[in-house]
Amino acid sequence: MALEDSHVRRAAHLARIAVSDDQASSFVEDLSRILDMVDQLQGVNTDGVAPLAHPLDATQRLRADEVTETNQRDTFQRCAPAVENGLYLVPRVVE
Repeated sequence: MALEDSHVRRAAHLARIAVSDDQASSFVEDLSRILDMVDQLQGVNTDGVAPLAHPLDATQRLRADEVTETNQRDTFQRCAPAVENGLYLVPRVVE
């Protein structure tokens, strides 16, 4: 499918971007080259190639799972407008 100025102007309208006629014709050329490259990439044989999430086989260093904060639940619940059995009570918003 060949791109036309009308396609670029339509996409610009949907994205709420102001595009002049000169810019539209320039974008047609740029987008056509991009789509040609995508077609070229789709022609590459990828049979037997496993998908990967990251090109490097590295593991993330994780910090120790330790509690670093003190329990201040009672302090915070004293400030709350409504509490019951350790839970915050909020107004019902869905009937």
